[in-house]
Amino acid sequence: MARHIVAKASEVPAGSRKLVEAAGRPVVVFNVGGRLYAISNRCPHAGGSLVHGKLVGLVEAPQPGQYSYSRPGEILRCPWHSWEFDLATGKSWCDPETVKVRAYKVDVERGASLVGEDDPAKADAPRKLETFQVTVENDYIVVTL
Repeated sequence: MARHIVAKASEVPAGSRKLVEAAGRPVVVFNVGGRLYAISNRCPHAGGSLVHGKLVGLVEAPQPGQYSYSRPGEILRCPWHSWEFDLATGKSWCDPETVKVRAYKVDVERGASLVGEDDPAKADAPRKLETFQVTVENDYIVVTL
């Protein structure tokens, strides 16, 4: 699995989303209440762009006339035909065993750790090309494909 730096963490504040590219693939990063999710931008049903989808919660009815609402903002509704997907797993709400959108692992890492400043084992890595002092001050969103 390859890891890809796709954005600064500050570019995806809570309640927002960002369309990014990782290894040529369009990926949408969502920040739901401080928790990050990353999924493919293409709906498997008809190819709708999921970055424009509506975030909703989970509505369940254990029995007729009795409803419960949970997981606000964690279910994505495709803007074309309203198919719904779980952001955490990518599974479709109507047919979770066979229909799903690809979900990716997403992390936030300190910039210094990505270039080896925090890890002595990475300090001598051949990726240091600059001959002057460089500091990394941001946190970055890293998607694993």
